Amino acid sequence: MSRAAANDVLASGAGPDTLHASCVAIAGQAVLIIGASGSGKSALALTLMAHGATLIADDRTQLSQADGQVFARCPEAIQGKIEARGIGILRADRLETAPVRLVVDLDRAETQRLPPKRQCDLFGVPIDLVFGATCSHLPYAILQYVRAGRMD
Repeated sequence: MSRAAANDVLASGAGPDTLHASCVAIAGQAVLIIGASGSGKSALALTLMAHGATLIADDRTQLSQADGQVFARCPEAIQGKIEARGIGILRADRLETAPVRLVVDLDRAETQRLPPKRQCDLFGVPIDLVFGATCSHLPYAILQYVRAGRMD
C-alpha cells in the first residue's frame, strides 16, 4: 500500500482517526483488516477469533499514534460486538487496545508465490502489510506471521 493509499484508508473513516476496518489481537498485537464492504473483514476476524485471537473492533476501528507505535481501539458504541453475516450481531470478549503489528488488505490479491516484505505508512509509522484476497490459508498464515514473524 502506498503512502497515499494508507492516507486514503484513514480518510475513509467517520473521523480523522477512524477507519472502516475490523481488528483482532493475537498475542497482544493488533491485526488490522481492511477492505471494501462485503470483502470478508468480519468473517476473517471471526475465523481468527476461533483460533484464539481476541476482538478489538469490528467495522470501525480507531487508530492513534504514541511513542512510535500505532494503537487500535474500538469506538464505544460497538465494543464487544461483531457481525456474523446471515446470523446477526454477536457478543465477543474484547481487548481494549493493542499496537498494530500487521495490516491485511482484502481488496488486493497476492500475485507472487514469495512476495517481498510490504509495509504501509500509518501516522508516519511503517506497519507490515499483506494482500489477502483469494488466499485460502490466510487465517493460519496471519496467526503464524504475528506469533513468529516472517523470513526476509
